Amino acid sequence: MATPSITRIETFEFNVELRNICGSRHGLGLMYSPGENGIVRRSAMRVETDTGLSGEAAGQLIMATRQFEMIAHMVLGRNALHRNELYHDLYFELRQHDALAIGLLDICLWDLAGKLYESPVYELLGSKLRPLPAYASTYHGDRAGGLDSPKAYADFAVECKELGFTGFKIHGWLDGDIPGEIETIRATRDSVGDDMALMIDPACALPTFADALRVGQACDEANFFWIEDPFPDGGKSFHAHQLLRDKVRTPVLMSEYIRGLHLKTEAAISKSTDLLRVDAYQDGGITGALKLAHVAESLGIDVEIHSHGPAHRHLMTAIRNTNFYEMNLVHPDAETSGVNIYKNYKEGLDAIDPKGNVYAPTEPGLGAEIDWDYIRSHRVGGTVYEL
Repeated sequence: MATPSITRIETFEFNVELRNICGSRHGLGLMYSPGENGIVRRSAMRVETDTGLSGEAAGQLIMATRQFEMIAHMVLGRNALHRNELYHDLYFELRQHDALAIGLLDICLWDLAGKLYESPVYELLGSKLRPLPAYASTYHGDRAGGLDSPKAYADFAVECKELGFTGFKIHGWLDGDIPGEIETIRATRDSVGDDMALMIDPACALPTFADALRVGQACDEANFFWIEDPFPDGGKSFHAHQLLRDKVRTPVLMSEYIRGLHLKTEAAISKSTDLLRVDAYQDGGITGALKLAHVAESLGIDVEIHSHGPAHRHLMTAIRNTNFYEMNLVHPDAETSGVNIYKNYKEGLDAIDPKGNVYAPTEPGLGAEIDWDYIRSHRVGGTVYEL
């Protein structure tokens, strides 16, 4: 078998159109806005080799492709199967940065390896296909007739439960509405009963420690599965999270906004979080995410994978110590995260089976065919790197 050497890498920056969703007037995230169409910018990558095989991945933040300019010269000419070696070399080179650039590249290389060996990625990771329980993860609250009240969240949770979802996560308001958060927690639990896992993710929007404590205590009363990233520090104050863990029973999920193996390991060892957030796009690809999953397993805790996507379905399939697949950014009146950038793969409220599960694609590699026509027609940037 010929060794696949990397000869060409092309990065793409493109716009994804959102319908009835746009950023708030104050720049505080995406939320429902009927009649308005917003845009988010995403990136994709294609890695080509001298054997004719290529690996493809899409969906990352554009910061990854901008950062990739710093390391492209270190990748060209390398063996495309030496993922772990590349991970360590690039992680060292990017040690003064957050190393976002590694994620998209590594996912491409796993896709390429799957095509080479004619196996889906989850088989290369040593696993068989299995159902992945999904939870519905909402857009943030709005004031425009969508998720604009505790009752609206509660009604949507019931709708998701009737569709088959076994978990539901509240992304509440980003304007520090603590009474609204607490009322939403209570109303949602009262509406769905005791047999649905409930979570809340303030996304760092609770202004004070006292606010986080009040919300955490409400989660205790409503038997929530976790409370996620409550503080405006972005998960960087381990001390504050340790204090919160001492005062609430609800498990704390923190580390979405910190990057990589070492810092997230420190968060777990310092007892700043009960559960670790893992994201292949942001934590060094599938290679880096697996390292984190193994660290967590050795410590006896679970990892929860951030957001959806084919790479994350393969990753979750191969991890024992994880609970839910995040069907991210769903809404009763708006599409999930904008248009579908794949031809044979979808996410959203209608992507689960009757028991609330999703599955990894079974075709070789990632098994999700990227809609390159869409990406090219909405392209706003990118670079070609060649030997």
